[in-house]
Amino acid sequence: MSNSSAGAGANGGGTKAEATASVDPDVVNHMLSDYLLLVLGSISAALLVWRFTTMLVRYVRTVTCLHNNTQRYFAVPSAKFAWFKKNIQYAPILGKRHNREFQLSSAVNVGTLPTRLQLVFLVGYFATNVAFCVMTIDYSGPLKQVAALLRNRTGYLAVVNMIPLFIMAGRNNPLISLLGISFDTFNLLHRWLGRIVALESLAHTLAFLVSNAAANGWDGAFKTVFKVPYMTWGFVSTCAMVVILIQAASIFRHAYYEMFKIAHILLAVASVVGLYYHLDMKKLPQIKYVYAVIVLWALDRAARLIRLGYRNIGSGGTKTLVEALPGNACRVTVTMARPWEFRPGQHAYLYMPAISHWQSHPFTVAWSDEADAANGEKLPMDRQDVLSSKKTTVSFIIRGRTGFTGNLYSRAAACVSGKMMTTCFVEGPYRGSHRLHSYGTVMLFAGGVGITQAVPHVRDLVAAYSNGTAATRKIILVWVIQTPEHLEWIRPWMTEILAMEKRREVLRIMLFVSRPRSTKEIHSPSATVQMFPGRPNVDTLLGMEMENQVGTLGVSACGPGALTDEVRLAARNRQYQGSVDFVEEAFSW
Repeated sequence: MSNSSAGAGANGGGTKAEATASVDPDVVNHMLSDYLLLVLGSISAALLVWRFTTMLVRYVRTVTCLHNNTQRYFAVPSAKFAWFKKNIQYAPILGKRHNREFQLSSAVNVGTLPTRLQLVFLVGYFATNVAFCVMTIDYSGPLKQVAALLRNRTGYLAVVNMIPLFIMAGRNNPLISLLGISFDTFNLLHRWLGRIVALESLAHTLAFLVSNAAANGWDGAFKTVFKVPYMTWGFVSTCAMVVILIQAASIFRHAYYEMFKIAHILLAVASVVGLYYHLDMKKLPQIKYVYAVIVLWALDRAARLIRLGYRNIGSGGTKTLVEALPGNACRVTVTMARPWEFRPGQHAYLYMPAISHWQSHPFTVAWSDEADAANGEKLPMDRQDVLSSKKTTVSFIIRGRTGFTGNLYSRAAACVSGKMMTTCFVEGPYRGSHRLHSYGTVMLFAGGVGITQAVPHVRDLVAAYSNGTAATRKIILVWVIQTPEHLEWIRPWMTEILAMEKRREVLRIMLFVSRPRSTKEIHSPSATVQMFPGRPNVDTLLGMEMENQVGTLGVSACGPGALTDEVRLAARNRQYQGSVDFVEEAFSW
């Protein structure tokens, strides 16, 4: 490659080609790869500053408002920040559609749209990669030389991009907690980083074929690929990435998720193995990035196994009760082998070998309790004995649809009592959303099983209000359900919440039944627990609460995409009327 570049410089006779040839292309490729990592590092550093600044603001707001019932200062919006939140941070690309999926039919799903802030990053990073792939290359030279330079450049960048690609794919991604970015957002970034890697790998392979075909013809180029071992391995890696690019498209991912997940892992392994041998056989310097990718993958898998072992082995292991509920839902209650510190918004991955072999599925932890385990006549003598005498139960509400969730509901419903005991291993807990203690007013919107996200926040906030450890003075829970039967999903937990100290002073619950069978089903038990027919007018409800807003208003939404998009739009439109923060709890796949 160096000789070709030098020859091009000589032919150019002091032109731009000569200046390009004077710089070793490998040095340029390495430099651009470093710049690419520097870009990501700089963005991460900026987000880290934003994260700590936000945490500091929330801490100061909480401490300042512990004994302040009006919190007027924090209810007034900042005009500049309100503009940013309305037009950039919370805004979809166009209109109001963000989390509502585009569906060609009930079985064909083509995905969702990112927010404007996400789009800015995706377009900017994609454009940076395109620029880095083509810059400093003299396209006036011979085709073979230009193709060789483009081949090396795209290959180098594809390998470097695999580092953030694998970081964002991990369940134990440290950036989730460090930067305060949700797994859902990292999942989106992972998908687009994967597309960039696949396209750069494809460009790398095509550039080689074009370069070789210029001298030996297309037959000769393909013969070279299959006769030279290191090229064969590189071709295998590229083919695996291209197949991933196709099978990971939303339309296939949603239609055949169980099959997609297994195939995705196998293809990812094939791409890394092929890439390793491709680089190792030629002793190319880029192999150091492959080592980093392998270490990242191994660490994430090891962390998963450690979590599984620690949470489920010992003290008699885990015990799981599955109860069939109205509305094709199940309540899964797992008695854990060891206690954990429960926080609102946490999720965990469930393995049920009897239902879905060794596949795991993520679900929000809806409730957690600690109880004294039967300890015979032995009294706990020290701290270790006290801890071992506690049993943590974690509960999940799972709506039966297709695949794993459908099979789980069918098995439980087929039992005479609608209950069954089974084996379940819990991997978690994984990070929950930030706590809402710093908000004077909190509105929680939930649709269907999205209530699993809201209930832990309600219990946490009511307890904090009673203890005087939160700024919160008003909590409004708005839950949209199809029929009153769905109240059975959370009845035991809601009964416990309604019995909490000082609950009536701070909590109001508004239930909207979208498909009531008759008006007799709609009745409000009390002034603080009200039931209404139909769907809520989100903007009206938000406006009513803002008329008597206490402090900063925190608005959370979890449920069907149409509902969360309505809440997002209402929160954006009210930015100038009061200080409003919006949090969307979503888990796209």
